[in-house]
Amino acid sequence: MSAKAIVNRKARHEYHIDETYEAGIALSGTEIKSIRAGKANLQDSYARIENGELVLYNMHISPYEQGNRFNHEPKRPRKLLMHKREIMRLYGQTREKGLSLIPLKVYFKNGKWAKIELALARGKKKFDKREDIAARDAKREMDRAMKDRQRQ
Repeated sequence: MSAKAIVNRKARHEYHIDETYEAGIALSGTEIKSIRAGKANLQDSYARIENGELVLYNMHISPYEQGNRFNHEPKRPRKLLMHKREIMRLYGQTREKGLSLIPLKVYFKNGKWAKIELALARGKKKFDKREDIAARDAKREMDRAMKDRQRQ
């Protein structure tokens, strides 16, 4: 069974990404099974450092269909696993520079370890978003023109 990565597609539209980090996630058995089935959503989720620990909020993992009364709560806070000095470095950067920790994707490493890609990101302004949309549309038009030209 190959699980696809769960991607936060809105993150790159809403934020300027400065750096990315890989962290493990502390999950229960039914959460792992739901993620393997692709039943998770990273939209509107974020990470925060509290009491020296990295915690992920608002990640929705659907309850496992074959789960029983021991099934997990869909939006519970989840602990992220990183080295202490990396967490402290992130803590300093998020406190002083106005940066946020945003999850970009959840994937499985070596087929068994659930990992999350976190981004140290700064929010985009409205005009930045419009510039990105205009650039993407211009690129799409150029690609279309090149394709039409190659056909002739």
